[in-house]
Amino acid sequence: MQAVAVTAASLETLSDEMLVERARSRDEAAVQLIMQRHNRRLYRVARSVLNDDTEAEDVVQDTYFRAFTHLDGFRGDAQLSTWLTRIALNEALGRLRRRRTTVSLKDIDAINDQGEARVIYLPAARQDSDPEAAATRSEVRRLLEHAVDQLPASFRTVFVLRDIEEMSIEETASQLGLRPETVKTRLHRARRLLRQSLDRTLSSAVGDVFPCAGTRCTRITEAVLERLSLSEHTEE
Repeated sequence: MQAVAVTAASLETLSDEMLVERARSRDEAAVQLIMQRHNRRLYRVARSVLNDDTEAEDVVQDTYFRAFTHLDGFRGDAQLSTWLTRIALNEALGRLRRRRTTVSLKDIDAINDQGEARVIYLPAARQDSDPEAAATRSEVRRLLEHAVDQLPASFRTVFVLRDIEEMSIEETASQLGLRPETVKTRLHRARRLLRQSLDRTLSSAVGDVFPCAGTRCTRITEAVLERLSLSEHTEE
């Protein structure tokens, strides 16, 4: 079959839809590549809701397990990233509800909105290559992550989807079940709150916050493969 003839190198060139077809046949390489492509977004989304590293990792693992055991539910009407993001959001929000949070979204939306229309500046990232600059950038990222963590939950999720994951207003609204106008309002307020604690030079690190790479990415991938028993399946 043509699918069998696809090499590991050429697998990288396949679309998500093609990888899903291979994943339906329990192709471990396809499953791994899907996770590598989407780990960062799902981790960021889950963490924006839960504000906890460990729980966010658990959500990503559960998301992939649900997705890979129910691939028939993916019809291709939307992008794979959209489908996976929806599963991750539902899982994260479910966990949040089980915490029995007492703060209502209506209460958060009632925050008095006074301030400048342009609330945070996002200049292009500087291309510093020396070690000292890299260390400074790492510290800036840490400070920005901390500032994002302090945002109210509904603002934080909108900010992560819009300014970090760069989703459109419409896609963010669809993912969160909000009106586009509500997304714009929450984003405005999130940026305003961030600007109160950040200097405009910190915004160059926006694209690097909450990375899901290295050991975390490997840990999530290996855990999902183990739960799916794909590694054992491949060895047989």
